[in-house]
Amino acid sequence: MLLIFSLSASHILAQTAKKTTSWKGFEKVEFTFQGRDAWYVKPKTAIEGNPWVWRAHFPTWHTDMDSILLTRGFHVAYVNTNDMFAHPRAMQVWDAFYDYLVKEEHFAPKVALEGVSRGGLYVYGWAKRNPDKVSCIYAEAPVADPKSWPGGKGKGKGSPKDWEAWKKIFNMTEEQAANFTDIPLDDLGGLASFKVPIIHVVGLKDEHAPVDENTGLLVKNYLALGGPVSVYPMTRGEQTLEGHHFPIEHPEFFTNFIEENSVPVQKPLPHTPYITLNKGLGNAFEKFRTSKKGTVAFLGGSITHNPGWRNKTSQYLQEHFPDVEFTFIAAGIPSLGSTPHSMRFSADVLAKGTPDLLFVEAAVNDRGNGFSEKAQIKALDGILRQMYAANPKADVVMMAFAEPKKNDDYDQGKEPIEVGVHERVAKHYGAAYINLAKEVYDRIKAGEFSWKYDFKDLHPSPYGQEVYSQTIKEVLKMEYPVTGDIQLPAPMDRFSYDKGSYHKLEEAKNLKGFTLDPDWKPKVKFQTRPGFVNVPMLVGETANASLDFEFKGRGVGIAIISGPDAGKITYTIDGKKPQTLDTYTQWSNQLHLPWYLMLNDELPAGKHKLHLSISPEKNEKSEGNALRVVHFLVNE
Repeated sequence: MLLIFSLSASHILAQTAKKTTSWKGFEKVEFTFQGRDAWYVKPKTAIEGNPWVWRAHFPTWHTDMDSILLTRGFHVAYVNTNDMFAHPRAMQVWDAFYDYLVKEEHFAPKVALEGVSRGGLYVYGWAKRNPDKVSCIYAEAPVADPKSWPGGKGKGKGSPKDWEAWKKIFNMTEEQAANFTDIPLDDLGGLASFKVPIIHVVGLKDEHAPVDENTGLLVKNYLALGGPVSVYPMTRGEQTLEGHHFPIEHPEFFTNFIEENSVPVQKPLPHTPYITLNKGLGNAFEKFRTSKKGTVAFLGGSITHNPGWRNKTSQYLQEHFPDVEFTFIAAGIPSLGSTPHSMRFSADVLAKGTPDLLFVEAAVNDRGNGFSEKAQIKALDGILRQMYAANPKADVVMMAFAEPKKNDDYDQGKEPIEVGVHERVAKHYGAAYINLAKEVYDRIKAGEFSWKYDFKDLHPSPYGQEVYSQTIKEVLKMEYPVTGDIQLPAPMDRFSYDKGSYHKLEEAKNLKGFTLDPDWKPKVKFQTRPGFVNVPMLVGETANASLDFEFKGRGVGIAIISGPDAGKITYTIDGKKPQTLDTYTQWSNQLHLPWYLMLNDELPAGKHKLHLSISPEKNEKSEGNALRVVHFLVNE
């Protein structure tokens, strides 16, 4: 019920009283949408699936193609955001207008975009934010860089009045505008990865949107990223307005381009089956709107650390809540899963701010690093309990990302263990949950894309990053009730890492063969991870080196660097039976890997003593006996 309510709220508001008029013999439906004039024209007989064309600007200019497309069964639509120069606020209107037409009027999920002149700013602004929703782009003498028009900073004439208006709406100085990058020329990787076909028609002597400053650069950038693109110079007929206006030669040719890329209508799988809202994000959204401030944290491994979905999610939040001053905490570290996250949450997240909204992912590294189902529950449960202890009103989004091994599980009819753990923990605490692993699998099986050529890797390609960000965006577009302070349920495991944290290396006692290196860096130039190089480390490199560590809590462990010379350790807790552990990993021959080892996580609460020594034995693949401790781990 909550899902249905949340999806529907904005669409009910979108629909207002409609007026039906006639346009070239076709029925035109006019209405007001979010305070702006809007309309769509209906064909006499629609093609199955209702393909459509979206006019971005100057909708009454060069309408021959629209007339032909209407005759062939297309709809044509328009919403007036003409005074906004494709500002993010305009993109929010476009998002809502798209949702209204697709979900309420049942237009096709993929739309053909038409951008004339400054309309190029709009079609590319929206297409880059929504590459999965675009069938093709037709652009006519398009502006691709506001510095060219209206700025006039190159060969073009520009428009001083419009440039002042552009700077005002974007709240930018001349210097800031010179470095502005949210323009059609940039960030085309997602659009190119979806192979969205583009065709530009241009006047070679255009003095308002010069080809070499606009279309020429865009085509070069798009082609370099693998995007399909064509240019058709218009040289027949009278060129007016300093070459910016020209007659369209063979409009049926460009009509065919739109039809061939829009029909038959593609119907990608919906996002909603992979989203479980639970109690939703109402608290965070209420905080954003009332305080005009918001703190959002991203906790995960390399998929969170790398540019991609995190950046796009941050951008969308800023655009969706334009009056909010956001603090974004990027706490992704490659190779780390849920146990490391639970131990570093205080240092890497809470020390930088108290989140109102937390995104968490660990399913890929938990599989790769071999954490047991029980350990995953303790860690993820602990992360959420630490979050709610710091902010009882916080909202959380838990995400299970995709990888080949999870695809193999689904092929065998099994739910991957890590996916199930994320879902159960989210349900237990009412956190929102997105099963992106299953979504990717299902879309591949439905023939929408391939793993090999599109998604490519568990570290997603630009295509994969768009798949993730578009589903996350659906969660952020919804509206939710405010739920107030969480009423914490019992922990899912009594040894939950709910008080996990780092302890200082200086707490180690009785050092024999260990030294504290205040600024460790590797002698062997393998890769390192942020936060695990040029930092203090407790280093022992010889057999029988030992130390003691006294602590108070229910669990103890060590965070180490496992490189090519990682050794074996022997340890006892409270003088009990010694245990031996090999710290060399399958990645140690190529990476100084951050490796988190819980030595015992089910101790009786109270004071304990760890005695640890380097074993004379070592892994046959290791080059030495080294142990390099970055942090002691304690679950109090």
